[in-house]
Amino acid sequence: MTTKPKAKKFRVRRDSPLAGMGASDRRVRLQPGDEEEVDDGFGDMKFGDAAKAERAAERGAARGAQRRELQAGDVSGDIAGPREVAAETELDAIRREGLTGRQLRMARRMAQKNGIAATSDFDAVRQLRAQGLDPFQRANMLELVVADSQAEADGALPSSGRGGLPARTDEGPGKLPKTIDPAKVPSTEVHTPEERPEVARARDIMKIQRDIARRRRRRFILMMARLAFFVALPTFLAGFYFYRVATPLYATKSEFVIQKAEPGAASTSMGSLFAGTQFATSQDSISVQSYLQSRDAMMRLDKDIGFKSAFEGDKIDPILRLPDHASNEAAYRLYQRMVKIGYDPTEGSIKMEVIAPTAKESAEFSRALISYAEQQVDQMTQRLREDQMTGARDSYDDAEKKLSTAQAKVVDLQKKFKVLSSDVEVTLVTAQIQALDQQLTQNKLNLQEMLANPNPTQARVDPLKRRIANIEDQIKTLRARMTENTSSGTSLATVQSDLLGAQADVQTRQLMLSQALQSLETARIEANRQVRYLSLSVSPVAPDKPSYPRAFENTLVAFLIFAGLYLMVSMTVSILREQVSA
Repeated sequence: MTTKPKAKKFRVRRDSPLAGMGASDRRVRLQPGDEEEVDDGFGDMKFGDAAKAERAAERGAARGAQRRELQAGDVSGDIAGPREVAAETELDAIRREGLTGRQLRMARRMAQKNGIAATSDFDAVRQLRAQGLDPFQRANMLELVVADSQAEADGALPSSGRGGLPARTDEGPGKLPKTIDPAKVPSTEVHTPEERPEVARARDIMKIQRDIARRRRRRFILMMARLAFFVALPTFLAGFYFYRVATPLYATKSEFVIQKAEPGAASTSMGSLFAGTQFATSQDSISVQSYLQSRDAMMRLDKDIGFKSAFEGDKIDPILRLPDHASNEAAYRLYQRMVKIGYDPTEGSIKMEVIAPTAKESAEFSRALISYAEQQVDQMTQRLREDQMTGARDSYDDAEKKLSTAQAKVVDLQKKFKVLSSDVEVTLVTAQIQALDQQLTQNKLNLQEMLANPNPTQARVDPLKRRIANIEDQIKTLRARMTENTSSGTSLATVQSDLLGAQADVQTRQLMLSQALQSLETARIEANRQVRYLSLSVSPVAPDKPSYPRAFENTLVAFLIFAGLYLMVSMTVSILREQVSA
């Protein structure tokens, strides 16, 4: 099943103004005084004030045309012709282009210039394009502006309104203002060929062009004069100084590294991981760099070699020259310029450049500064070495004194107890007890044998019993001597305990004394060995050609500086002038 295409009819003229009007109809007959808007193809889109004014003019023109149709009684139901449909289609396409109010005003002015009667700005665009004219081409717009300006000067055009448009008239919407073309109106005045309007116009244009060219030449000359005074002249003076006046200076370059002595094989601390690298000596390198750039180094250099005298006298140019008996501050400012020292943390080296009026003085200054750096490195480690030696020596002396005290305590105990050695005394008493115990056992056996007789001899039994009793008493006395304190003396257990404690203290002090002695020897070895030392990688060599001044480079830098200053000042003045004039 196919559906036949349906096409909507538009611009249909109905038989009666009131016939067939419904709520769904988009086009209605407008009565005089109605304020309804007609569909312009843009829907609900809104543009600027200019677009609203144009739509109001179109509505007025449409109302006027419909009123004329109603008055003529033309209410036939025929469809509009192809030409009207094509014109309406073109107008809709032009509306969809989104032209600005300025472009529409320019199109109307161009239509007025070419004698085209347009009902609206969009109709003016359509008719100009139909005649092969582009209203938005730059050349056409410039011709229109020149023509309008000349016409207004001659008084042929009325005074312009807002945006350069002709003043509106009261002739009704869609009507063009009355304008007079001076080229088509005959004049009553008689002009010679030289006084014709086009000749006078060309003469005025040439005059304006000559005036513009003269002002441009004057401004160009003033700009060149300012450039010559503020840029070229200072650059010339700087180049003259660098090439003719400046004293040739010689530069001696050297490099050295501050290294750390390798630790012993027994050192296993984490600090040994960075020993011998630039990370272990970076602080020392920075300290040496700061010292060489200090006033102390400058004063030592002046005292030893004569830094001030090297830059005094007529042999030095006036800018670089030091006055006679110059102060230390002036000499130090010059010293900072002549001695350039830099530390490279990636390589751990110190680079030094010494500048002097002669090559010999430059090399001497460099060697003296390197010797100052070596002395500074020695001084930084000297206190550390002295502290190590002092601590080790104090520890040894203290251990020696405590050992003497412990030994004196042992001697005092021996004198007090009258015992040379507690072990010997214990051994002696133990031996006596053992001997007596054997005798007691033998006597007891003999007594038992005698008592075994049915009739023992009493004279022999009694002495043997007394002897056994005496031996037991002696053994008891010896055992009491070993463990109990008596009025006659101290027990061997107490004597042995005191003597063993004192002897153990003596042994401990002897061990500590030996360790202190070892530490003292190690500290002496480390002190004798230099912990930090300066290694010279690039020796100072006297140059045979002057290194400064670099005339071309310095002159170029001076030109860039003066040019930049002039540009900044001129831009600032221009901005301030524009702000003030605004």
